[in-house]
Amino acid sequence: MSALPPLTWLQAFEAAARTLSFTAAGRELGVTQAAISQRIRLLEDRLGQKLFVRHPRSLALTPAGQAWLPSIHEGFARIGEGTREVFGSAPARSVTLRTTPVIQQNWLAPRLLAFHRAHPAIAVRLVSAIWTDEFGPEGADIEIRYGRGGWSGVEALSLGAEHLLPVCAPAVARALAAPADLAGVTLLHAAGFAVGWPSWLERAGVAGLESRSPALTCDNQVMTLALASLGGGVALAHRRLFEGRDDLVAPFDLAVPTDERFWLVRPTRGQRQEEASLLWSWLCREVDADPG
Repeated sequence: MSALPPLTWLQAFEAAARTLSFTAAGRELGVTQAAISQRIRLLEDRLGQKLFVRHPRSLALTPAGQAWLPSIHEGFARIGEGTREVFGSAPARSVTLRTTPVIQQNWLAPRLLAFHRAHPAIAVRLVSAIWTDEFGPEGADIEIRYGRGGWSGVEALSLGAEHLLPVCAPAVARALAAPADLAGVTLLHAAGFAVGWPSWLERAGVAGLESRSPALTCDNQVMTLALASLGGGVALAHRRLFEGRDDLVAPFDLAVPTDERFWLVRPTRGQRQEEASLLWSWLCREVDADPG
């Protein structure tokens, strides 16, 4: 074989082989379980052999995977040693923050920039997650999750009650005088939310109207809001995230409450570094000062 596989594939194999879990490997590397699975599949295709035996609820290394793993461990160890010899140890002052793309873009970005300007020596590593099982205290100092709360092993601070309302581009809004006008208009759905279009339409007195409208479904709200801003339809948005945008308008006043919300989260166990505590306190003050 003339060329080594990409480093990201090797990292995925090493993490998955060590944890025997694609999900745990994804958390460690800051990517989704699906991304780890894809990298392993591509690596196996490149090598021409299976590295894992995939059982319904578990994972095991094949003989080839077991034989190759020590070489991978040794390779990464030698890279680490060489890096430290030439460049010194990595800076200790770094914090990993994991959250959803929509909260990054609409709530976190200005606050994180202000923190960076006040504390430029602290390196913040921001990683994305969408689905509930992508979150967890492993590998992240702080998280902003979406859900009903009640997670074990974490300290959680609510960002406040949430309401969802329809939003769209101004040109689309001009044709929407009443909720019934949504018939035939593309409804943009974000999968995974407890409150969606059926709930809002029922509250608006036009239950079932979604069956008379085209639909586009995305796995994240960033995409539904992007499509809405381009005139591609009407999306449901969290009020706190919509209020910071100038490319969308709300054609109706009705906002439906939901018992799901965004939460600032950190593990309750383990030693907390000073830098992570500093960012946590900063974000907590931002939550307290947020009128939403």
